[in-house]
Amino acid sequence: QVQLRESGGGLVQPGGSLRLSCVASGSMARLYAMAWYRQAPEKQRELVANIARDGSTYYADSGKGRFTISRDVAKNTVYLQMNSLIPEDTAVYYCNSLAILYAWGQGTQINVSS
Repeated sequence: QVQLRESGGGLVQPGGSLRLSCVASGSMARLYAMAWYRQAPEKQRELVANIARDGSTYYADSGKGRFTISRDVAKNTVYLQMNSLIPEDTAVYYCNSLAILYAWGQGTQINVSS
């Protein structure tokens, strides 16, 4: 069973940067497209970005031009580089397969505030 562990969140000022990491235990995680999601207070969880096995990527409009998703297959790790952060990026960030095949991890909290 694949377990997901997100890290890298924190408090950052507007315009700042963070790099999130998601380690997926279990080799099965290497086989699927992976994604980052986020859930802001009182809002539904939404897709932020995903990366396919071939490395092709997709970004929601909210992060386009500011976020970069990448993966290290050998390390079963997916990253999200977040630049030019704005208060609207405040949320708990989660990773999962694009098809949401795995149980959700604890997520990592990002607070963008001055």
